[in-house]
Amino acid sequence: MSNILHVNLSSIGYLLDVPSTLSKPSKRWRLAFATIYCSRALHSLLNNPLSKNKSRKLLLSAPPFVVLDVKPQSGVLDIDQTSLTSLVKEKNLDQLIQLRGAEGVAEALKSDTKNGINDAVKDVARRKEEFGSNTYQRPPTKSIFHFVAQAFKDLTILVLLACATLSLGFGIKENGAKEGWYDGGSILVAVFLVISVSAVSNFRQNRQFDKLSEVSNNIQVDVVRQGRRQQISIFEIVVGDVVFLKIGDQVPADGLFLDGHSLQVDESSMTGESDYVEVNTSPNPFLFSGTKVADGYAQMLVTSVGMNTTWGEMMSTISLDPNEQTPLQARLDKLTSSIGKVGLAVAFLVLVVLLVRYFTGNTEDGNGNHEFNGNKTKTDGIMNAVVRIIAAAVTIVVVAIPEGLPLAVTLTLAYSMKRMMADQAMVRKLSACETMGSATTICTDKTGTLTLNQMKVTKFWLGQESIEDSSSISTNLLKLIQQGVALNTTGSIYREPSLSKFEFSGSPTEKAILSWAVLELGMDMERVKNNYSILQVEAFNSEKKRSGILIRKKAENTIHAHWKGAAEMILAMCSSYYDASGSMKDMDDVDRMTFEQIIQGMAAGSLRCIAFAHRKIPEEEHEFGEDLKKIKEDSLTLIALVGIKDPCRPGVRKAVEDCQCAGVHVKMITGDNVFTARAIATECGILRPDQSINNEAVVEGEVFRKYTPEERMEKVDKICVMARSSSLDKLLMVQCLKQKGHVVAVTGDGTNDAQALKEANIGLSMGIEGTEVAKESSDIIILDDNFASVATVLRWGRCVYNNIQKFIQFQLTVNVAALVINFVAAASAGEVPLTAVQLLWVNLIMDTLGALALATERPTKDLLAKPPVGRTEPLITNTMWRNLLAQALYQVLILLILQFNGESIFGVNKKVKNTLIFNTFVLCQVFNEFNARELERKNVFQGIHKNKLFLGIIGITIILQVVMVECLKRFADTERLDWVQWGACIGVAAASWPIGWVVKFIPVSEKPFLDYLKW
Repeated sequence: MSNILHVNLSSIGYLLDVPSTLSKPSKRWRLAFATIYCSRALHSLLNNPLSKNKSRKLLLSAPPFVVLDVKPQSGVLDIDQTSLTSLVKEKNLDQLIQLRGAEGVAEALKSDTKNGINDAVKDVARRKEEFGSNTYQRPPTKSIFHFVAQAFKDLTILVLLACATLSLGFGIKENGAKEGWYDGGSILVAVFLVISVSAVSNFRQNRQFDKLSEVSNNIQVDVVRQGRRQQISIFEIVVGDVVFLKIGDQVPADGLFLDGHSLQVDESSMTGESDYVEVNTSPNPFLFSGTKVADGYAQMLVTSVGMNTTWGEMMSTISLDPNEQTPLQARLDKLTSSIGKVGLAVAFLVLVVLLVRYFTGNTEDGNGNHEFNGNKTKTDGIMNAVVRIIAAAVTIVVVAIPEGLPLAVTLTLAYSMKRMMADQAMVRKLSACETMGSATTICTDKTGTLTLNQMKVTKFWLGQESIEDSSSISTNLLKLIQQGVALNTTGSIYREPSLSKFEFSGSPTEKAILSWAVLELGMDMERVKNNYSILQVEAFNSEKKRSGILIRKKAENTIHAHWKGAAEMILAMCSSYYDASGSMKDMDDVDRMTFEQIIQGMAAGSLRCIAFAHRKIPEEEHEFGEDLKKIKEDSLTLIALVGIKDPCRPGVRKAVEDCQCAGVHVKMITGDNVFTARAIATECGILRPDQSINNEAVVEGEVFRKYTPEERMEKVDKICVMARSSSLDKLLMVQCLKQKGHVVAVTGDGTNDAQALKEANIGLSMGIEGTEVAKESSDIIILDDNFASVATVLRWGRCVYNNIQKFIQFQLTVNVAALVINFVAAASAGEVPLTAVQLLWVNLIMDTLGALALATERPTKDLLAKPPVGRTEPLITNTMWRNLLAQALYQVLILLILQFNGESIFGVNKKVKNTLIFNTFVLCQVFNEFNARELERKNVFQGIHKNKLFLGIIGITIILQVVMVECLKRFADTERLDWVQWGACIGVAAASWPIGWVVKFIPVSEKPFLDYLKW
């Protein structure tokens, strides 16, 4: 019997030793089999007829049952993803009750509702493996072949390819494969080169937008792990995480409400319904990824992430379109269309002239023979000549149509966006880049933008006495202050058991007050929280500028109301106050005036004033069941006043001065009181010290709101500071400024700023303190919350516009010169000096390489010395017309001299003369590229050493030109030039520098050039 038992037990031991390498279903089957095997083994022991006496003794001595602790190892956690997904998606309350509520789900997920999950790397990795990561699949990015295909859709390219193919066919038929492929093959190679460069540029730009999209989606989220509150990337959130939510936050994943107050969620992004949805423990504890917190605060338990959420499924089908057309691009399209029509007309005239001259026998081949001799000319020869003429005409169109303009805009915007990221500004909407160049007014917040957002309590008043030593505070007053700080807050404190250092979380104001209460007043937040239960909360928002809480003391069953907020607003709610000794006193008019003076004194020292007030709710009020949902707002007792210092950012005064020198008005809009606002504005340079508080430069939001529309329009330009303003006041100011013709940029960080950010021409949200709602409503995110970065964005906006103008000037010079020389030569000599391949090479230099060289110039200080660019001003200014016409006329003159007298001047044949024309024309563009760097300044070489890309492109262009002339004789239809001829070409082209310098002395009229052409 003992042998049998031993064998069975060893078998059972083997079966229960489930290898960890098995898959989950295999583990389940093995454990089920082990259970059945064990029960059968025991059953066989009871029924086996061994020696009766022995068996009886053995069986009697054994217990009447065997307990097997078989634990299913179905995975890391005790609940599967399917159940979690359906629980929230279907809002299944019955299922939630079966799982014992959110606490039961947290327990099943091996998470703690207060301390969160284990922060160990292995635990987080296991959760990602089991439930997925908080990312969603994106549509595949467009490959390089997509952009190649897009380039082939251009009609002019298709016509050129057709001409090249026909030329190739007729050339081979007429001259054989060895000699006949050159003309058509050369055009094909040139076309494919143009297409390749264009496709690569667009592909790289598309990749740039994809990278920016990833950065913009990387939101920081507050979670608690192992009892420590910390910020992590939204992509790092896992199932089981406990997330903190506040007003303006985006819900980062699907989950369940754990704890919080007054939580209202905007689900319009999911359902389309504009009404806010209240979320609480019952009946609606369900939170959905992608929705926004409209009011209140809460903690949530994450149950589904990434593709297991409805938001993830929806976002995986949406791709951002980087081909958003900006207003400048729309204007350039019109310009391109106009130039294209002129080019088309010239090309048509050239085509007609060349065809007429060919068929009337006025053209000669390379040997001096007439190309067309009536019936003697072969059909193949005629077709080849006609195709060559058509190709030349189409190439003129290709050169005339400035396809490089849209490419230049795209390149300069993409380059600017990349550089702006390094300068702490992330562009969300392309149009904002160029619009910022036209900004005439910037409405900025104070906290965190003009100031450092590093707040510290520096003043503390009890009653009418300033307290320097906190040890002298009476016990009952100290308890009231600690209650008001520890319970009426959205912040938190973490302290590692082994360390004495505290970590404070929350808004900068909350962190400053918590830090002061813990380090100065010795507050133990956990102990205070354990002694009280919270009955009702009124969360802080920028409209009310205060927060309130209703609490019950557990030991005494007494109820207290605590308020905290803007000092003058809390003071208005008080009818009594505690003096420094802790005695309660009635507040008369003299006392109230004294407190107002204390507040004004702190505000004048640039301090933010916060007041604490309290009221004990009489027993009869809560015993008789009076409504406790509304926190009492009157007859409060003032506990204390604190002054919080937030120093101005270094360099902000210089940034404000730069904006003012650039003709941009800076207005500060803040929620602080008039005295604090005026002190900070003076310190930052927005207000002059001599500007009185009573004049129209400083106004309160309420006063501005009560003006008549006519008064607002009259005074809005004079206002420099708006204090105690709400988000509606900010919106009202933006609307007034826009009506007066201003281009307005607005900074904002709160949810309530969303309307003003959308209404403004450029919305600038704050990357650190800004809510997700504010960021989504903005055009540009200021990543470091610094006003100096706003000034940098202004400079970049002007740089974008300036770079485009440089390129337009450069390209139009080439267009005018190419069109005139080809038309005159065709009309007079019956030939075009520049072949299709040569014109395509010029097109490549002009469009792609030129755009790269000129669109990547960095902003200079001079840009902020000019007034804002008017959005209705012509793209091509009188200065640009002056510069480009001078250069174009010079180029046309030189090329025509070479066309008609080049052979006699240099003593060369016709082919060398055409090479000289081609070489001189290209080198003129290279030298003129330097002139295009500066529209007005005479020194075009200033700062050139900083733009290595420009110098590199110039170098590449010259090297390729030498190769074209000296090495690609058959391909480019050129002849080699000697040193004298090269020297002449360079000398003639270099003359464009002194011409450009002299021309800039010519004054220009303010009236736009094209207005003179109108009747």
